Amino acid sequence: MKTILTHIAAFIAGVITLPVVLFITVKAAPDAIPHLAKVLISRTTSRAHGSAALKTAKTEEERFYFLGAAAKEEFNKGNIGDAKKYATELSTLTPKYTKNWNYGNAIQDSNLVLGRIAIRDGNIEAAKVYLSEEAKSPGSPQMDSFGPNVSLAKDLLEKGETEVVVSYFTACKIFWKMQNGKLDDWIASAKAGNIPDFGANLVY
Repeated sequence: MKTILTHIAAFIAGVITLPVVLFITVKAAPDAIPHLAKVLISRTTSRAHGSAALKTAKTEEERFYFLGAAAKEEFNKGNIGDAKKYATELSTLTPKYTKNWNYGNAIQDSNLVLGRIAIRDGNIEAAKVYLSEEAKSPGSPQMDSFGPNVSLAKDLLEKGETEVVVSYFTACKIFWKMQNGKLDDWIASAKAGNIPDFGANLVY
């Protein structure tokens, strides 16, 4: 039931915030509109999501746009080998696209998936490094509006790693200006030894 509610929350947030995302994109990176539209359309079409969308990529740049969603999808399915392969490829491509609107998403998604795999393998120290690298994301049209995907942060909180997670939340304030105090609430909850209710930010 909780999973269903989380997905519903993500859908509602997307409907409400999409105009804002497009406005920010037009202002900050107008050349991104065609590519962002393609990504958004793919994410609302079940046949062209994640790995399925990746298979339609015809260029390296198109792979750059779809690898993050594919890596997260495969991890959630338990296909760890594919998840690691896609996240590693994305990490390798990312330095080539520092001026691309998807750069911040790529930093987040590659480190998020590799960090979650590290936790799964029992390597907490490596996971903490990946979260610290994820915190270096400058944001993106989506992240600036919806906020980050905090799945890796949640995993680390569940392992008692509060300090690195609080540092990560603090870093997210740089790009997530529309969070209305949510990050401070998460920080306070984490410092109190609790796991915040992250809602749709476990889905993005």
